[in-house]
Amino acid sequence: MLKVLGICGSPRKGATEYLLKESLKPFENREDIQVEYMFLKGKKIAPCNNCDYCRKNKKPCIIQDDMNELLEQFLTADAFVIATPVYAYGATPQIHSFFSRMRPIFHLAPTRLRDKFGVAMATGGRRNGGQEIAVASLINMMMSRGINIISNESGGYAGAYLWSKDQKEIGAAEDEYAMLQGKLLVNKLVELMLRFKRD
Repeated sequence: MLKVLGICGSPRKGATEYLLKESLKPFENREDIQVEYMFLKGKKIAPCNNCDYCRKNKKPCIIQDDMNELLEQFLTADAFVIATPVYAYGATPQIHSFFSRMRPIFHLAPTRLRDKFGVAMATGGRRNGGQEIAVASLINMMMSRGINIISNESGGYAGAYLWSKDQKEIGAAEDEYAMLQGKLLVNKLVELMLRFKRD
């Protein structure tokens, strides 16, 4: 069975969570696919402080917060759909902290993520509010951990970009093109992952 994990990097409920869930909804009831969600809203995730504990001791991160539990869920997935709102022309601090704390994987199991695939999507309150930069940031974070990137279909390019007009779910639903691109993106991810697992 293919396990797809949708990760919402937003610190609040709104357009980003809506785009993520709507994009994954067509796959939630399929027998060959397990869809799970991870919401970073309300989670305590300190950023990596480069203390080198994981490298020197070959052990998981010494920082005690919500990250160890989140990482356990993350590692059981085959594919990732990662969504973020735009904060200061990039992804949220929460998602940056999440990826920075994956450093122990590099020292404990450097090839653990090499057969996993991911896609990125971003929402912004303005039409040109930094969505492409935020998607590029997510892609770079995934690549830094050895995750393979799936592009969108022609016309969608790197990911899915939504303009919410700062109206949360209502604004997200009104951006029909972005909602379509989100579904095409996830559909391509699932299609290629199922083919990869069969081979």
